[in-house]
Amino acid sequence: MSETPKEPWGRNVLVEFDEGIAWVTMNRPEKRNAMSPDLNAEMLQVLDALETDERCGLMVLTGAGESFSAGMDLKEYFRATDKAPHVVKMRAYRAAGDWQWRKLLQYYKPTIAMVNGWCFGGAFTPMIACDLAVAADEATFGISEINWGILPGGNVSKFLAMVMNQRKALHYILTGETFTGKQAAQMGVVGESVPRQRLRERTRELAKTLLQKNPTVLRQAKIAFKFVSTMELEPANDYLTAKNEQTMLIDPERGREQGLKQFLDDKSYRPGLGSYKRDR
Repeated sequence: MSETPKEPWGRNVLVEFDEGIAWVTMNRPEKRNAMSPDLNAEMLQVLDALETDERCGLMVLTGAGESFSAGMDLKEYFRATDKAPHVVKMRAYRAAGDWQWRKLLQYYKPTIAMVNGWCFGGAFTPMIACDLAVAADEATFGISEINWGILPGGNVSKFLAMVMNQRKALHYILTGETFTGKQAAQMGVVGESVPRQRLRERTRELAKTLLQKNPTVLRQAKIAFKFVSTMELEPANDYLTAKNEQTMLIDPERGREQGLKQFLDDKSYRPGLGSYKRDR
């Protein structure tokens, strides 16, 4: 049975708790969930709160209605700040980056982006910054900034370079053409796509799989991967060795010892086909 709390963060973000999963919904369906300064401020509060909320073992990010997000709210970000002091603009841009990638990239708990519909422009940043991403086959993706005279900002180009090959990324950046959820999965923009009617079910399956894993090791593994992806071989090897040793020291359930004992001594599981039994 899901538990939906009151809305302490405002009307732009909804949170629903369901057996360890926090479903976080950008809630501006009339604007295709375009990200406004108010939505960004609320998302920062929500993410801060969920990191220490025991009801949340994993966070799923999605959008209300038929869209994930249409990207930045052009009216509220550009027209509304055109004549504002520079500091006002910079504070608005900083708040957007703070939740869309600075916080999400190293979030304490696992994160999944569930792309249920339109995903355009600036929405690529938080979607890619999440640890995993699942899309509806029917979802529509687009990097349309070229059509209205600017280049993809908000670190969109950087995040695209992390998951797409150069030819494909430049094709969509320079043409403004759209692509589907199926194509997004084929190009590595999302991990997989499924028919829209199965999207929440499949996302929940992935979430439940992650919630069964050792949370300390899960967190250390995702952070380690993100750091070593930009390192040379020798520094990466040193970093991973140190990260493994750190993990063994801080893991309260001593997963390495349990896993080796159950595999080598008890022969109760095989690592390639299952996980060790956790004492919780």
